[in-house]
Amino acid sequence: MKHITVIGAGTMGNGIAHVFAQHGYLVRLTDISEAVLQKGIATITKNLDRMAAKGSLSPEGVKHTLQNIQTFTDLKQAVQKADMVVEAASESLETKLRIFRELDAICDKSTLLATNTSSISITQLAAGTKRPGQVIGMHFMNPVPIMPLVEIIRGYSTSAGVTAIVVETAEKLGKTPVTVNDYPGFVANRILMPMINEAIETLHHGVAGVAEIDTVMKLGMAHPMGPLQLADFIGLDVCLSILNVLFDGFKNPKYAPSPLLVNMVTAGKLGVKSGEGFYDYSETRKAEKVSGQFS
Repeated sequence: MKHITVIGAGTMGNGIAHVFAQHGYLVRLTDISEAVLQKGIATITKNLDRMAAKGSLSPEGVKHTLQNIQTFTDLKQAVQKADMVVEAASESLETKLRIFRELDAICDKSTLLATNTSSISITQLAAGTKRPGQVIGMHFMNPVPIMPLVEIIRGYSTSAGVTAIVVETAEKLGKTPVTVNDYPGFVANRILMPMINEAIETLHHGVAGVAEIDTVMKLGMAHPMGPLQLADFIGLDVCLSILNVLFDGFKNPKYAPSPLLVNMVTAGKLGVKSGEGFYDYSETRKAEKVSGQFS
C-alpha cells in the first residue's frame, strides 16, 4: 500500500487525505469542484500549521505532508496507480453506488475499494461491482486527524485478506481499528443515533431544554459533548439520513426519526454547517470567516 486515492475533499475527505499523507502515503485527492479541492487543501494546511504550533509535527513534517497530496477533478486520472480508493462522498446510496460502479470500471483489478460511509450497506455497494471481495468499509471519525477510531466494516463478500490489509493500514495511520460486520449503522451509529434521537424527542416533549439535556449527559454520564451539540456538529441532515437507514433496515419504530429532527432539517437548520441547529452558530461563523479560520 503506497498510493491512495480519496474521493471527496469535504470535511471527512480532506481529513482522510491529511492523515494518509502525514504517514507517508502518496495521496490523490479528487472532487468534481476545483474550488472544493482548494478549500480542502487550505483546511489541511491550517490543521497542519496548528499541529506544528503545538509541537506535535515539525515544519518539515508539514512540508512533506503537503507534498504527498495531489489534487484532481478527473476521477480516471486520480485513480491511476491507486492501491486503494477511499470514497468520502455524500451519505447517499445512489451517489455511492454510481461512484463504485465507475471505480470498478476504471480502476486496476487489484485496487481495493473502501467507503467512509457511516451507515450504508457495504454489501450493497459491493454488489454493484465485479470485485465484491475487495470492497470494505473504512469509517473514520470526525475530526479525522484527531479521533483514534476507525470502524472497519466487512461486507458479506469482503475477503479475510482484504480485511487484514485494511486493518494493518489503519494501524499504520496511528489509528485503532475495530472490525465489525455489515448491518445497518454498524456499531458506532447503531448505538449513537438512537441516543441522539431520544435526546431530540426529550426536547420535543418538553421534558427539558437544550442546555439542560446536554448538561445532564455531560456531567452525569461523563460525555465530552452533549447529544444535541454533537448532533449539530455531525449535521442534522446526516443524523436524519442515518436514522432513515436504520429504520429502513430494521423496520423497528425505535429508529424512527423524531418529527422535530425532520422539521429542523426541512427548515434548513442543519447545525454548525448552516449556522443554526439546536444552538446558534451564526456569530461564530461570521467571526471565523473574517479571521479565515472557518472550514
